[in-house]
Amino acid sequence: MGDDLVVFDSVEKHFGSFTAVRSLDLKIQSGEFVALMGPSGCGKTTTLRMLAGLDTPSAGEIRLNGERINEVPAHRRQTPMVWQSLALFPFLNVRENVEFGLKMLAVPEQERRTRAMDWLDRMEIAQFSERHIEQLSGGQRQRVALARALVTEPSILLLDEPLSALDANLVIRMQGVLTRLQRSLGITFIYVTHSQSEAFAMADRVVIMNEGEIAQVGSSRDIYRNPANRFVAEFVGRNNILNGDVRAQPGQTGHNQRPVPDDCIEVKTSAGTFQAAFNGQPPGNGSAVTLVVGADLASVTAAQPDTSNHVRATVISEEFVGAVVTLFMETDDGTEFKVQLQQRELDKLELETGTGLWVSWDVANTHLIQA
Repeated sequence: MGDDLVVFDSVEKHFGSFTAVRSLDLKIQSGEFVALMGPSGCGKTTTLRMLAGLDTPSAGEIRLNGERINEVPAHRRQTPMVWQSLALFPFLNVRENVEFGLKMLAVPEQERRTRAMDWLDRMEIAQFSERHIEQLSGGQRQRVALARALVTEPSILLLDEPLSALDANLVIRMQGVLTRLQRSLGITFIYVTHSQSEAFAMADRVVIMNEGEIAQVGSSRDIYRNPANRFVAEFVGRNNILNGDVRAQPGQTGHNQRPVPDDCIEVKTSAGTFQAAFNGQPPGNGSAVTLVVGADLASVTAAQPDTSNHVRATVISEEFVGAVVTLFMETDDGTEFKVQLQQRELDKLELETGTGLWVSWDVANTHLIQA
């Protein structure tokens, strides 16, 4: 990766009285794969459209290669975009679709054809060059759209939910195609998606947005394991989220009449009292905090475990995704817990709806969010 290629500096976008993007500060380096993710209406697509030149910022500045581009029209930005709908021309064949951008740049006909065929070959669909678009499968059309965007050799490629219309097996294959392309070409990819699996599988950094603002930026692992706030914890992954108040500091007597370990605090929640590790200065007694425990970091047993963090819960339902099963459970006070197990682990428990079990997790796996 290199220097900052794209800079959003205090960028805002208003549509009448509605603010779609507010005070956006973001730097994207040359050669980086960045995914913008968040719920519908969070501002991620508007952010992409402002970079593409399809929407004009209401405030702030967008810089590309160090130059302000707020007023630069879309066709002069060299920021090609792959759309969710692909937007291929049905009246042109595959090769002509790929050549289109080069034709707009007045590239000579023979060079257009050579470059188009080269990219179709890279996408492994050169044999379909004279076919019409409606004769192609969804995955083949996706490759045509990518070839059309990349044939102009841009330094950056914008992708707006490009895989959302594909079948699940094709999505996985196209993720591999996109990742290999980005790595081999060294082009900056900015990728908008609703899909956590897509963003986490491909991106160097993930930007989580909510209500027009950035909620967290980081690597997939960092965001998954260390959400910065409750919104991110709820939006990403299968997390158990417990709100509570700090009850005891390190060295003070805990609810089990034992001293709280030096690197932990004790937190009282509606479901029970649990311990959590902290970094830096611990929050004071009475402070409101949130505990986050990944569903894959919790376990269930029939016998009460000898651990600091455990609670009795009843099995409500199960969700099967291949070899992984998620148990949905509920404590006496109505707190929901989710626990992910391998199918072989679940088989040993011989569970059914209404079964009571102990849910437990390590103190080190309890992520602490301070208010």
